[in-house]
Amino acid sequence: MHPPIEAFAPRRPWWFSGLALLGFVVFSMAAGASGAIWPVSAWYFQIVQPSWTPPPWVFGPVWTLLYILIGVSAWRVWRRRGFRRDPVALRVFLAQWALNFAWTGLFFGLQVPLAALVEIIALLALIAWTIARFRRLDPIAAVLLVPYLLWVSYATSLNAGFWWLNR
Repeated sequence: MHPPIEAFAPRRPWWFSGLALLGFVVFSMAAGASGAIWPVSAWYFQIVQPSWTPPPWVFGPVWTLLYILIGVSAWRVWRRRGFRRDPVALRVFLAQWALNFAWTGLFFGLQVPLAALVEIIALLALIAWTIARFRRLDPIAAVLLVPYLLWVSYATSLNAGFWWLNR
């Protein structure tokens, strides 16, 4: 039996991993910066909302927690040299990040719920794919993404409701 790849990796100082963790969390949270580019406008409050729409104050805390979990998940994979072993995992992770960022622009910026719905369905598929890739590299990293998948599933139902009620 061969030792794991990590056994041959050069040792890094303890603070390097902590700095990397911070970097992954900040990168993850940068997807939420799209809300500053395309903020919630009067349009959102004037259109018909699905009955299961939560109050606006819920979104900030939920997304903050999710972005932290996403960042920790990616850091765990990175720490195990998972992106080097599975470059597809990194590409899928970055693709889901890009779609996460872009959804706000489609829904709040362009105010096109149908385009946002198509996009968020693709986002759901990429999150599921990310979980599958991460699971092979670090099962805990995959589990950390499950709340994200569940929330985006809920957000997809909201998006569909907004589109249906306002078409």
